[in-house]
Amino acid sequence: MSHDSHHAKQDEHPLTFKGEISRRDFLRAAGVVAAGALVAGCQKQSLPEAVSNPSSGTPQARVAIVQAKTYDRETIKKAVYDLVDKLGGMSSVVKRGDIVAIKPNLTGGVSTNPLPGVKAIESYITHPEVVRALGELVLVAGAKKIYIVESVYEWASYTQWGYEEVAASLEATLIDLNDSKPYNDFVEASVGDGSFIYPKFKFNQLLQDVNVFMSVSKMKNHYNAGVTHTMKNLFGCAPAHFYNLKSSDNTRTGFHGQANETRMRLPRVIVDLNRARPIHFALIDGILTAEAGEGPWISTMTPVAPGVLIAGKSALATDAVATAVMGFDPTANFPDAPFLRCDNHLNLAAAAGLGTNRLNEIEVVGASIKDVRYQFTPAK
Repeated sequence: MSHDSHHAKQDEHPLTFKGEISRRDFLRAAGVVAAGALVAGCQKQSLPEAVSNPSSGTPQARVAIVQAKTYDRETIKKAVYDLVDKLGGMSSVVKRGDIVAIKPNLTGGVSTNPLPGVKAIESYITHPEVVRALGELVLVAGAKKIYIVESVYEWASYTQWGYEEVAASLEATLIDLNDSKPYNDFVEASVGDGSFIYPKFKFNQLLQDVNVFMSVSKMKNHYNAGVTHTMKNLFGCAPAHFYNLKSSDNTRTGFHGQANETRMRLPRVIVDLNRARPIHFALIDGILTAEAGEGPWISTMTPVAPGVLIAGKSALATDAVATAVMGFDPTANFPDAPFLRCDNHLNLAAAAGLGTNRLNEIEVVGASIKDVRYQFTPAK
C-alpha cells in the first residue's frame, strides 16, 4: 500500500467521539489494555548495563549523566556545563555563526491545573533554567542566533513558565510553531524513504532553516507511548491544527488515530517526526519530574525527584539511557512495561537506522545508570 492510499484509508474513518474530546478522555479511549498484561508489565525488570570505559570495541553512542538536586541557577549551570564537557564540548555540536533552535516540552498549557502544591516546571514541563544553561553554552560556542520553539497551547505558556525571561537573557526569539511566523507560510519536510505513516510533515520553515536543532525534554512516563523523552518531544514540532481528526479536537488526534490504531500508529509517527527533523543534541531534565503519566490530566501522575540530567548527541541513545534510569528495559516490547499500550518507538527507531537503544552499545560517562536508577511506575 502506498503512503497516499494509506492516508486516504485513514481519512475514511473519522474519530467516532461526539463533540470536543478532552486530552484525558482521548488517552483513556486510545489506551485500553488487558488487565493481565498491565499487571505483568509492571513487574521489575532485570536490565543490562551500559558500557563504561569499554576496554575493547567502539560504542555506537556516548551519553552523559550528572546528578543535581535543585534548579538553583548556579547548580544547573554547573551540571549542564559538566554534561556538555563530558560529551566533547559544545563546539562539537555548534559552530561559529550557527542558528540554533531549542525545543522544550511545554505540554498542556497554563489552563491545565498542575498537581496540588507542585509547579508545572517541577513536575511535567521542561524547567527554564535547564534551557537557560544550555543556551549560554550555545552562545559561548559562537552561535549567531537562538530560537526557543514549541507549539504552545497559548503564549502564556512562555510567559508564566519563565521562558520570556530566559529568552531575554539569551537574546533569543520565542516561536510558536503552530504559526508560520516569521515566514509567510508553512513548508513540507520530507521523512524520506521508508516512512511509516507520514511521508512528510507541515512545519514552520524555521525548523528547516536552522543549523542545529536541540530537544530538551522532561523525563516522564507517557500513557500511550510508555516514555516521553527527547524523541517524543517532537510531537510539538507539528502545528496542532494540521493533525487533528476533527477541528474540535484539542490534541493531535491524527497522530494517535482511532483507539484500535494507536498501538501501531503513535510510535511510528514518533519515528517519522525524528526522520523529518533530526535532533543534533538531546537533553533530559530528570531533576524533579513525575511518574505514572505525562501530565496532570492522567490521574495517577505523582511527583518524583530522581535528581538527574541526561544528555547526548544521539537522541535515541539518550532516551534509551533515560528509560533505563527509570528502571525499564529500553528494548522491551509491547506489552511489557513501560510500553503497556504501544509498540516501543525506541526499537522502531533503532530498526529505522536512527541509532541504538541497546545499553551494551552505549558508553555512559559521568554517573552510572546503576547509581542513579529510580524505579518509575508506568501510567495506569
